Amino acid sequence: MVPARNLIFTGIIKSLSMRSTHTRRKFIQQSGILLSSALLPWPGFSMAGGRKYKMGLQLFTIRDAMERDPVGSLKRVKSLGYQDLETYGYDGEKGAYYGLKTAEFKQVLEELELTTSSGHYGFAPYFHTPLAQLEQFVDQCIEGALAAGQRYITWPWLDPESRSIASFKKLCEKLNWIGERVTQAGLGFAYHNHDYEFFDQGGDTGYDIILRETDPRLVKLQLDLYWVMHSSKKSPKELVALQPGRFVMWHIKDMDKVTRDYTELGNGSIDYTSILPDPELAGLEYYFIEQGGNFAENSMKSIAESAAYFQKNLQKHL
Repeated sequence: MVPARNLIFTGIIKSLSMRSTHTRRKFIQQSGILLSSALLPWPGFSMAGGRKYKMGLQLFTIRDAMERDPVGSLKRVKSLGYQDLETYGYDGEKGAYYGLKTAEFKQVLEELELTTSSGHYGFAPYFHTPLAQLEQFVDQCIEGALAAGQRYITWPWLDPESRSIASFKKLCEKLNWIGERVTQAGLGFAYHNHDYEFFDQGGDTGYDIILRETDPRLVKLQLDLYWVMHSSKKSPKELVALQPGRFVMWHIKDMDKVTRDYTELGNGSIDYTSILPDPELAGLEYYFIEQGGNFAENSMKSIAESAAYFQKNLQKHL
């Protein structure tokens, strides 16, 4: 199964590289049916030892290390027990992750027996640009995600000037449009929350609008559990109950007991054994451990501490 899947990716990426920009978009859409079947979860699939999910890491956590030495950093990530990665910072113009051409990045992952199931892509600068510019960027993201072997493209951020009720309504239109385009390419599309989606704005919130006005078939949700505990009036379980099956990815990180900033897993105030939603009810496919900053010592030591705590205390729940 795995070699066949890799052959599908290899053939598609080679074909992409041989096509002009004009025909690439049509080819991406035509590849969607083939990739959709290749990327569907296998029935009854489970990880070794009975675990259903790979232990994932959002690489933004170690962005300083990835900038200095991406390959060496990935080797260290692998040694700590992480198996799956979420990327950030894809360079669509150069077709590169962390300064490595996508094919080279994919080869490094394969040699280390790592996968990348999702990427955070920089959509925010295109929020107010003409549709043609957004369309071009979306196609670049699709090409990069396909080449890296990812399953999901994720919208991760809104600039402060784009967080009004009116902006969230406009955002939903864009999310639905991008979701349709990404789905046609055989990939999944998701939206990642922070705190500002939960701010009350005259009795409504951005997250309420997203839940109401985006199509669940086209726009999945990546639930950042830290930010839910930090700013939402609803618990993770209550949010999942609103739209079961839609929360296909989670971010797992802890909250400092005093400052409420990020901290290493096990050092903070979030009791994950009590707040974790039911993975099957949520529709969970992947999770990623993350710490955006406030490291006790440095980012690499933090992911080591979080991995050790997770493996001992939380992995049995997933």
